[in-house]
Amino acid sequence: MNAPAVTHQLTDVVVGGTPLRPDDVVAVARYGARVRIDPAGLTRIAEARALVDALADDPEPHYGISTGFGALATTFIAPERRMQLQESLIRSHAAGTGPEVEREVVRALQLLRLQTLATGHTGVRPVVVETYAAMLNAGITPIVREFGSLGCSGDLAPLSHVALAAMGEGDVRVADGDVVAASEALAAAGIAPLVLREKEGLALINGTDGMLGMLLLAAYDLSVLLQTADVAAAMSIESQLGTDAVFAADLMALRPQTGQAASAANLRAFLGDSPMVASHKGPECTRVQDAYSLRCAPQVHGAARDTLDHALLIASRELAAAVDNPVITDDGRVESNGNFHGAPIAYVLDFLAIAVADVASISERRTDRALDPARSHGLPPFLAHEVGVDSGLMIAQYAAAGIVSELKRLAVPASVDSIPSSAMQEDHVSMGWAAARKLRRSIDGLGRVLAIEVLTGARAIDLRAPLQAGPATGAVHDLVRTVAGGPGPDRFLSPEIEAVTALVASGAIASAASAAVTKDNA
Repeated sequence: MNAPAVTHQLTDVVVGGTPLRPDDVVAVARYGARVRIDPAGLTRIAEARALVDALADDPEPHYGISTGFGALATTFIAPERRMQLQESLIRSHAAGTGPEVEREVVRALQLLRLQTLATGHTGVRPVVVETYAAMLNAGITPIVREFGSLGCSGDLAPLSHVALAAMGEGDVRVADGDVVAASEALAAAGIAPLVLREKEGLALINGTDGMLGMLLLAAYDLSVLLQTADVAAAMSIESQLGTDAVFAADLMALRPQTGQAASAANLRAFLGDSPMVASHKGPECTRVQDAYSLRCAPQVHGAARDTLDHALLIASRELAAAVDNPVITDDGRVESNGNFHGAPIAYVLDFLAIAVADVASISERRTDRALDPARSHGLPPFLAHEVGVDSGLMIAQYAAAGIVSELKRLAVPASVDSIPSSAMQEDHVSMGWAAARKLRRSIDGLGRVLAIEVLTGARAIDLRAPLQAGPATGAVHDLVRTVAGGPGPDRFLSPEIEAVTALVASGAIASAASAAVTKDNA
């Protein structure tokens, strides 16, 4: 599922200066923004490299510079074999298997590894940083396979496939999407293949860049989907003749949760000035309380918002990090460390998967209520045109239910698992890459479940005529009608679900509601 299209002019993203922002990563990874290296960063890189060169001449062994790796860290490597050592590391670790990883994910991990290299804490030469930047700007995307990272010692296999391409080996996709040999793509772009020296192979692969990149992309998408969830809930509440009184600001203040307040404010705005809501506010209405899936929408959506904020806090700290082992410290020491362990990222990836599953779950329950004449307060069964002959949206709800069931399975945390590797040297790993992969599937599923709720809400609004929807929900209804027809005899439904899903994913649904509120308040 793709997030909203960027409508403003993309500006260059500078690495090697201040830490990247989440939007910078999305701009480069998804929308092709160019990268530039801060000149001050190049100076730091050269200074750190001078320290590595000095240690390379030291007869005492130094990990990653004059020794083997992992369980072979005590093996001294003679100077004449060290170039081979670095190249062998990359070739052997480029062992990914399975489906090809999405282009935006690979570009994100390329950029994030470039950022760490540009900090001057990894000891690579300036040419390494310049090569990675040139590959991004040329649209050269190494082919990375889905399986191979345990989320500790870095995303080793994915990053190795990128490093292999920088060496002119393996396959890549070029800007037009074709698969070509890396050597051919580099030559066409005027980029010389890297010849790695001491420490550089290790520095290129010892990072958590893949899982962090996927976290940032997921957070960007989820922020749109949570806004859309509020829109979808408003359509359900309105068309099922629910009340907006429970979303009052003073009621929300009794439980001062930030996300809940934001979601409730959205619901008040999206339901404001709705003739449909106003039609049953009088004393003749005997309903005391709406069902939980309607009444508690801000509590669930708000908790997801707070979870997303926490994940972005962790991501912001990671964006300020220099993850490598060993690292060059500010005072010139070369020190081993464990900062490559992906636990901080893995935990929030799993946390978000839980929130995504629950937001989808409450959305599906609202959809189901609209289709059940015992609970929909006057709507026809399954919103069908001719009950008994037509099935209406019956199976659309099946699709939503099937996705929600899958999302519940994907909410099982990956980060609680660990399989020892490297002859027990790496005896506890984060599985953060796996957590990120399943979150991407979860985000896609949530968008589809919300699309089915929006499609259902739009049809239910039509069936309430002559009652009219409010400005915000009415604007969304009208947008849906540009890609999906209104009530009538059964027709091929899948294309309409896909078309509304595209509107959800693009951010168009959320934007239509927000624009209508802004216009109404102008």
